Amino acid sequence: MVYTLRRATLFVTALTIFSVLVVTFLPRYLNPTPPDAEERKRDSQWVNSSPYWFDRQVCRYLGLCGIQHIRWDAPTLPGWGRGPGSDLDMKEEIAKVLGVGDWNEDGAAVFVNKPGTEAWEHAPGHVDLKRKRSESSDTLQKVPQYVLDYAPLVHLYSGEHFWPSDMAEHVKHMGLLDEEDGSVNRTDEIDLGSLARLNAKNGTVFLTSMDDVESRPEWLHNRAGIPVEYQDDGDDEHDGNPDKRIPGNNPTVPTDGNTWWDADKQHPPNRIVAPRYRKGGPSWRREKRFMQGDDEPQRPIGGIPSDGDKNKPNPSGYSNGPAVLILVDKGAGILDAFWFFFYSYNLGQTVLGIRFGNHVGDWEHCMVRFDNGLPKAMFLSEHAGGKAYAWPALEKKAQPNGKPPRPVIYSAVGSHAMYATPGLHPYVLPFQLLKDVTDRGPLWDPALNHYSYWYDYEAGLNETESPSSPQSPYLGNPSDPPKEYNSLVPAADNPKAPTSWFHFEGAWGDDVYSLADYRQWRLFGEYHYIVGPLGPKFKYLERRKVCQTDKCTMLWSIEDGEKSSWY
Repeated sequence: MVYTLRRATLFVTALTIFSVLVVTFLPRYLNPTPPDAEERKRDSQWVNSSPYWFDRQVCRYLGLCGIQHIRWDAPTLPGWGRGPGSDLDMKEEIAKVLGVGDWNEDGAAVFVNKPGTEAWEHAPGHVDLKRKRSESSDTLQKVPQYVLDYAPLVHLYSGEHFWPSDMAEHVKHMGLLDEEDGSVNRTDEIDLGSLARLNAKNGTVFLTSMDDVESRPEWLHNRAGIPVEYQDDGDDEHDGNPDKRIPGNNPTVPTDGNTWWDADKQHPPNRIVAPRYRKGGPSWRREKRFMQGDDEPQRPIGGIPSDGDKNKPNPSGYSNGPAVLILVDKGAGILDAFWFFFYSYNLGQTVLGIRFGNHVGDWEHCMVRFDNGLPKAMFLSEHAGGKAYAWPALEKKAQPNGKPPRPVIYSAVGSHAMYATPGLHPYVLPFQLLKDVTDRGPLWDPALNHYSYWYDYEAGLNETESPSSPQSPYLGNPSDPPKEYNSLVPAADNPKAPTSWFHFEGAWGDDVYSLADYRQWRLFGEYHYIVGPLGPKFKYLERRKVCQTDKCTMLWSIEDGEKSSWY
C-alpha cells in the first residue's frame, strides 16, 4: 500500500512538473516574439472575459483555454458538400459564373479537365474581366515596364477555399465594434477613400465583420477570384544553379562589390564603376526630365501602345481579386516593387485536428528588388517573417515574344504564406505537426489586375507616431493626426485610385475574440482566432535590406531555403 502510494505521489509530482514546464516554455517556443507589458495586460483581461471560474483557472495555470469550445472547424459549411441539405442551386449558379465542373465534398472547386492537363491546370474559363483604368494624368509616374515584365506568377493551392479578394469589396462588409453592447455598426468612413479618418478615434481601430465568419458568407471565400486558366506558351525553366553557391568566405555578400542588397536613399549601394542606367529605370527617368532635344518621341502615359495590340496583356491568369503594387524608390537606381495580395480570410492550420490561427483579413506580399531595371532578389512573406532569394535561385516560367522569364512562387492553402517551391513547409512545431502546403494549383498573374502606387517612405515615416518596423506593435493613433497624407500617390496607370486606405493604422479584421465567445479557444498560447493584420504601410517598406526582419538572410539556392526558417 505504501509502495503504491509512493508511486502515485511520484507520478503526480512528475506530471505537475511537466505541466508547469509545458505551460511556461511551450508558449514561448510557439511565439518567438515575447509579449510586452501592454500585451500581458490585454492577456489578463482576455482570460477574465470567461464567465466560468473553472475555465479561467485552467486557462491561467494550465494554458488550456476554452476547451469546451473545441470542435472541428471546417473550411466550408456542410451545404457545399454532397448529401441531404446540399445547396445545389447555389452551387450551380456559381458554377455558371466560374465555369466550375463540380465541387468536392469539402466544397472546393473541381475544374473540367482538358486532354493532357491536370485538374489544377484548368481554372475557370470566362471572359477577360480586366480592371478598367481611368484616364491617366501626365503629372503622375507610370509603372516601369520592367516591373511588369518581371512580375511574379503565383500558384494558388488547388484545394484553396479562400481566394484573392478586392479590398474595396472587403470593407463593404466591415463595421466598427461597439465595446459596450458588442454590436457591429457600419459607418461611412469605412471606405477606401476615407479609411484613414478612423485614425482619429481613441485606441486601435479594428475593422469587424458584419457577418459571423463561421457562417462562411460568400464574400469571405470570393470564389469568383479563382484565376482564369493560364495559357502555357513556354516551358518552366530554372536558370540558376541550386547546387553552386556564390564563391567567397561570406556567400551572403555579392562578390562584385555592388551592395544592392542593403541600400536606401541615405545608404546608396557601393559600385566599382558608374552604372549604365537601364532605360526606364528610376534614375534614368530623373535624368530624362532634364534632357533637351531627345530624338525619341515620348510615349503617351497610360495610352494604348503605338504598335497596336501587340503588347496587350493575355487574359490568362486573370483574377478579379486585384493585387496591390507599391513602388518604393530607394535612390541610386534601386527600386523595390512590393506586390501585395489581399484575402478576406485566413484559414489557420491544424494540429492533431484542432485549428489555430484563423483571422479576418489577410495581407501577404512579395518584393522584387531592382538595380537599374534588373531584378536582383525577391522577398517572400511567411507568417511573421519570410525568406529572401537571389534572383537566379527562383523558379522561372518562360514568356512569349522575347520577354524575360518570370518568377514562379507558391501560395499556401488557407494561410496564403508565400513559398518558392511546392510541397510541405513545416514550421515552429517538430515532426511536421504544423505545416503549410503548396502545390501547382491555378496560376495567378497579378500583373493583369492591380492597383498601382508610388510610395515616398521618407515622407511616410513622418506620418505615423512611430516608424513602421517588423517589431512594431499596433501603433495606436497619433496625438495630432495629420490632415493630409502625401507619401502615397497613384501611378499614372490608375490616377484616380484611392489612397486613404493605405494610411489606416488599425487592423483589417476582427480583434481577438474573447474567451467567452463560443468560437474561441487557446491551447498553450495558440489561439483559434487571432487579430486581423495591419495594412501594407506597416510591412517595413522603408527597409534597406531585401529581408523584412533581422532574422532573415539572403538565400542563394532553393536548397538553402528548405533548410532555413523565418523564426
